[in-house]
Amino acid sequence: MKTIVLFALIVVCAQQVMAQTTTYPSSFTVAQDGSGNFKTIQEAVNAVRDLSQQQVKIFIKKGIYREKLVIPSWKSRISLIGESKDSTIITNNDYSGKDYPGKDFTGKDKYSTYTSYTVLVQGNDFTAENLTIENTAGRVGQAVALHVEGDRCIITNCRLLGNQDTLYVATENSRQYYKDCYIEGTTDFIFGAATVVFRNCTIKSLSNSYITAASTTPRQSFGFVFFNCSLIADTAAKKVFLGRPWRPYSKTVFLHTNMEVHIVKEGWDNWRNPDNERTVLYAEYQSTGPGANATQRVKWSRQLTAKQAKQYTFKNIFGNWTPE
Repeated sequence: MKTIVLFALIVVCAQQVMAQTTTYPSSFTVAQDGSGNFKTIQEAVNAVRDLSQQQVKIFIKKGIYREKLVIPSWKSRISLIGESKDSTIITNNDYSGKDYPGKDFTGKDKYSTYTSYTVLVQGNDFTAENLTIENTAGRVGQAVALHVEGDRCIITNCRLLGNQDTLYVATENSRQYYKDCYIEGTTDFIFGAATVVFRNCTIKSLSNSYITAASTTPRQSFGFVFFNCSLIADTAAKKVFLGRPWRPYSKTVFLHTNMEVHIVKEGWDNWRNPDNERTVLYAEYQSTGPGANATQRVKWSRQLTAKQAKQYTFKNIFGNWTPE
């Protein structure tokens, strides 16, 4: 009997030691040729420990990854690192109105703007660098490439390609930072309610339309903030507005941004509702280029003073989070 009890105690102790020493991988490699841990990015994401407290790096080798990728809310601290921003491509082609296979979670049988994404990020502390995320549906309406809901998300040196609604920065409790990125689209191709900073980004308009459509809430002090960015255009785009309010308290500010000739002298649009002019915050500071017509902007927009511009710091915008 004593021998049995002793054996049982040894087994329990061994199990406790194993539980205490279990380690989880801090990195994975995705390669379509089978040379990595996984052949798809979604498989690698699924392999990350739920609610991870360490940043897990997923290295993605060159290739075209035809995936509808989801980073769910319980997959936190994931980093997607491409081998090359031009040759590591995540692509899909869903769009609003396209037939959905079966029924979605709302019972609808067609995709909407909110389900058209190529990549959906719901987990916190997500980062991506050196890759392309695209929606190739074409000019068929709303078709999102990247949809981000998580908090403290950083996108660096990436290309975000689409047409209408390329980048959806979704929720008011989300803070996001885009650095050295290239973003292109047609209508409202940067839109949503998140608090977002864009630094040193190139923003390309593909047609006459609107760049931003913020839906900032009254509870937020900041919406979209562009630092040292460059606004360029395709030859077909000759009349482009900086933004229009998707919701009445839209906030969008451009600081030290170069604006090419495609930006209209009025700068901003009220989305056919003069009441929006009383509630939005649309402002600029020391923009340059032929599209930076400070004296000809709509009267309800602002040119910031030097003192006001100094308020646009990471600490003020993001609070206790410093992305760099």
